Formats: sequence, structure tokens, C-alpha cells
Amino acid sequence: MTDEPRGGAAPSLQAVPAAPLPSVRPSVALLTDRYELTMLQAALADGTAHRHCVFEVFTRRLPAGRRYGVLAGTGRILEALAHFRFGDAELAYLERAGVVDDRTLDFLRGYRFTGTIQGYAEGEIFFPGSPVLQVEGTFAEAVLLETLILSILNYDSAIASAASRMTSAAVDRPVLEMGSRRAHEQAAVAAARAAVVGGFAGTSNLEAGMRYGLDTIGTAAHSFTLLHDDERSAFDSQVASLGSGTTLLVDTYDVRRGVENAIAAGGTSLGAVRLDSGDLGVLAVEVRRQLDELGATGTKIVVTSDLDEHAIAGLAAMPVDVYGVGTSLVTGSGAPTCGMVYKLVARADPSGVLQPVAKASAHKTSQGGRKGAARRYGPDGRAVEEVLVTGPDDLVVAWSPEDGGALDDQADETADGERPDVRSLLVPLVVDGAVDSRWVGAYGVQNAARHHLQARAELPRGGRRLSAGDPAIPTVDLVLR
Repeated sequence: MTDEPRGGAAPSLQAVPAAPLPSVRPSVALLTDRYELTMLQAALADGTAHRHCVFEVFTRRLPAGRRYGVLAGTGRILEALAHFRFGDAELAYLERAGVVDDRTLDFLRGYRFTGTIQGYAEGEIFFPGSPVLQVEGTFAEAVLLETLILSILNYDSAIASAASRMTSAAVDRPVLEMGSRRAHEQAAVAAARAAVVGGFAGTSNLEAGMRYGLDTIGTAAHSFTLLHDDERSAFDSQVASLGSGTTLLVDTYDVRRGVENAIAAGGTSLGAVRLDSGDLGVLAVEVRRQLDELGATGTKIVVTSDLDEHAIAGLAAMPVDVYGVGTSLVTGSGAPTCGMVYKLVARADPSGVLQPVAKASAHKTSQGGRKGAARRYGPDGRAVEEVLVTGPDDLVVAWSPEDGGALDDQADETADGERPDVRSLLVPLVVDGAVDSRWVGAYGVQNAARHHLQARAELPRGGRRLSAGDPAIPTVDLVLR
């Protein structure tokens, strides 16, 4: 029971201060874990912070049921490097919270990454153990990037891997990303970018469109139809505003009646109709027949509603022209992370010579030393092996596919006596702190999307199956001596 004020006086309202808006800072340096900085503090104190080191990013296994992964997010890492700076606000927080000591704060004040990064090209296919990114520099410079790199690559690669399975299942039919409302607002932008790397044709997210030059899509939701007194007036309004090439959503009420209203409003040159509920396969057949009977033979059918790669594959024989995917895409279609790790694999000894180091924990072992990586192809031009090159650091650095060596012993002769092709997988991304601009911005996304289509086309027949199985190709070691 509510207490009534005495004498009938109106209750006083207590002013509640508005919550502060989240600060938007140009720095990304605190998008990290505390232990990166506490390790730095200890290393600065004991003199090991400036030892030359090599870190590698890889995954020990693919998600269950997956035959390959798709690397995405590399361009976003390179874009973030310029903003990995500890400004006054970041330093003041670290000092106030007692995270690190004054010596470490002084180091962070002047932090700039001046090392070298190489890795697989964005959009490349990867497998367990693939060294998708190598970060080389002092321990102090390289260790601070661990969390930022992993948070970007794990999410973006999960999305691109799911997107690749979806676009593979769709074959030549476009797939559109529309999952923003099912993700964190910034994750939605990253997901849209990664989806395009994985083969999607466009996104509903305008921020992603502006940031990365992506094609954006979208016309109207059911609320627009419900706003109007009847479906026909809603369609008339949309066509008057957006033209007859627009897409009309025909399942707010009765689908058959919706198609009739759509063609009445947009004519037989109407761009498309969209189905967002019901048995999409059955409805697509019925709607295609109806559109053709009405003379709208060029009007396309767009289907949405909780699609994933399996649902897309199930609609392969149906007269569907375009797929729209939301929730499954932005959540990685059941695999929201790739399980990538960032491990120190080599560090300089007291004399300055790089020595391999490796973790030996049960079920979390890693292979020490810098890796080279290449892909070997059979006579038909399809990939047959992922090759990891190991051995003394100077030999690994100098190795190239043209060197052959032990790789020749594993290669089969082609019909004309020539060796199958071998392609090196590592490309330069950052050299002495300078970022290679081919991998950033709108051009970087286009470059990655093109590269992915080429790399996926090289997989062996059966390597793109959606059913569970082994990785599409085996990984073999080439040990240099």
C-alpha cells in the first residue's frame, strides 16, 4: 500500500541525476586485460622487457563440424594500432587505480608499436595450427597487443567463417547481412564487415556502410504496413517514395493477398517481394507461381527469418533469389569464437639469439619457434596440404616455396613431370611500425573479400561440405635443418 502524503499535499519528486554518457575516446589502449600491464611492470623491473620476441596467433582446433576457418579482422587490427596510445586520461586512470608503478606509467606514456607483423592475408582459409598472425618486437611492445588482437580476430573470424558457409550454401544467390539488432552496437559493425569478407553482398548497418564502403540494404518492416490503414496504401506509399525497384514485405497479413497488393502497387516491374515467416520453401514456390501468373516474371523473392547455412542449403532447390541472415550470422552460427590464442614462440637469450619457447601444459601444448606457412596444390589446382615450416629461426625466415627442399620429397609428380604449385601464406602487414595500407579501410575489405573467394575455390571437392568431418586438408610439418 502506498503511503499518502499528509494533508493531501503532492509528493515531492527527488531529482535523479542522468547517467553519464559513455565516453568515446580515440585510444584503444585500455581495451585489454590488466595482466598485460602487470607483466610489463615486472619485465621492466627485471630487465627482460626489451628482449626481442616473436608471438604467434593460432587456433588448436576448429569448431565442431567445421572443415575450415576464415581469417577476418586483420584490417581492423591494423587500423587500431594507430590508436593504441596511453593518453592523459588512460594514464591518470592507471595511476589512480594503482594498476602499475611510476616507471611503467612513464614507459606507457611514450608507447608506440615499432615492430613487425606478418600473417595470412585477410580472407584466407586457415586450419588448426595455422600461424595466422606473427607479432615481432620487444616483449614490452608485443605483449600489450595480445587482448586487442585476440578480441578482434576471434570474433571477426568466427563471423567470416559462418558467413563463408552460408554463401557457399547459397552458391550464386546473394546473401545479405541484417543482424545488427541481435548484437552489441559495435560488434554489429564488425560483424557486417566480416560478413562481407566471407562473401555477403551487403549489410543493413549504415555505420558499417560508411566506415568500410559496404553496400547497404533495407526498405521497410512490418511496422510500416501496420502504420497504414491497409496493406495496399502502405505499398503505394513505399513505391511512391522508393520507386518500383523496391522490395515489398508481403507476409504481414495473408501472403497471397500481399503479393496481389504488391504487384498492384509496383507493377510487373516490382523489384522484389520479401517473405519473413512460415514455411519459406513452400511459400517461395507458391509466390513464384503467383508472380509469374501476374506477369511479374522478373520480380525476385527475398527470404529472411532465422536462416543459417543449413536452412539456406535446404532452400537450394526452391525459387529463392536472395537470402537475408541476422541472428545466426552475428553469433557465428553456433561458433561465436574461433578459440585463437596469442603465444610467445621465440625470445632472445642473453646473447641476443632467438630461441624457441613453448607451453607444455596438458591439452594446451604449443610448438616453439617461428613458423613459415605454405599451401601445396595438386595437378588439378586444388589444395592438398597446409605446410608448417619449422627449424632454426634464420632458416625459417629465409625459406620460400621456391627453395623446395624437403617439400619436394612429399610432392607428387604431375602428368608432365612438373611439381605441383606451392603458395606462401604469410604476407607483410606492418614493417618497423609502418602499416601496409593494402589491408585497411574500404579497399582492405574489398581485397579481403576477393582473396577469400579465391582461397575457398581452391579447397578440394568436399572441403566445403556442411556435414561434420576432418579439416578440408591435412597439415604437415616441413622441418628445416
